[in-house]
Amino acid sequence: MQFCSLSMGFIAWSLAIVAFLTLLWTFSDAGKCLIKWVLFITISIGVATLPIPIMLLRPRDPKNALIPAAALRACSTFLGLTLSVEGVENIVQNTGCVVLINHQSMLDLIVLACLWPIMDNCTVISKKEVFYVQPFGLASWLWGTIFIERGSKNALDAVNKTGEIIRQRKARVLMFPEGTRNLGKNKLLPLKKGAFHLALASKVPIQPVAVCRYKFLKNLRFESGTLKIKILPIIPTEGCTKDDIPKLMEDTYRVLSENVDALSDSGVKENGYSNGTEKNGHFKTVQISN
Repeated sequence: MQFCSLSMGFIAWSLAIVAFLTLLWTFSDAGKCLIKWVLFITISIGVATLPIPIMLLRPRDPKNALIPAAALRACSTFLGLTLSVEGVENIVQNTGCVVLINHQSMLDLIVLACLWPIMDNCTVISKKEVFYVQPFGLASWLWGTIFIERGSKNALDAVNKTGEIIRQRKARVLMFPEGTRNLGKNKLLPLKKGAFHLALASKVPIQPVAVCRYKFLKNLRFESGTLKIKILPIIPTEGCTKDDIPKLMEDTYRVLSENVDALSDSGVKENGYSNGTEKNGHFKTVQISN
């Protein structure tokens, strides 16, 4: 009898919570925004950590991140986001590269989730403290994240070691050269030099990737929208020295800025959406109308 009472109480509370969340979702833009963010963060942590037992079978393998990446792309549908990837033909072949992406918010995880299966042998660089945020830190280590101690002499050693990894494995390091989030602004932040030092140390080209501005995020609103990603032609670094870094930074900033503006200002049809589909190991952009 007591068990039945507890069950009925649990069901009643569950229904009340669902009803409350439904009302928030339907009538409050701020409430809907909060629900979306809570779900996104929860799902991100869950899909990153739940596959850890499988990841342990092949530690430090970039393919370990493919399951979380697929889950995040699926999550984007619930969030009301349409994903569009173009410029796959520009992906550098037969060599590693340093992939530079404009940085906006935590939703950039979805950008990484789109790029990871398209670009083979991906990895990212993160500050050492992230490793101690468990179990996410372990999951990050298992899919090959390179942890460095920023602001120390060890950071330079880590850059050199990363350069060696890129050369040997033909790896692609995904980085956000602005160094901090830049949401809601109409201009990119100045680029940091670290990524360019890494490109020179590893003797690989720079692959800029432009992402449209998240105009669907504004004033406690999380609206539906299109997340457009464009992989741009490489910027060669062959023959460059440290003296050429200012010019490389200028060229990269210009290319990224121009394409972010173009992607953000281009019209998006409201009656269609883009769906990434695999073809020969790559994604292509497919437009589907209702």
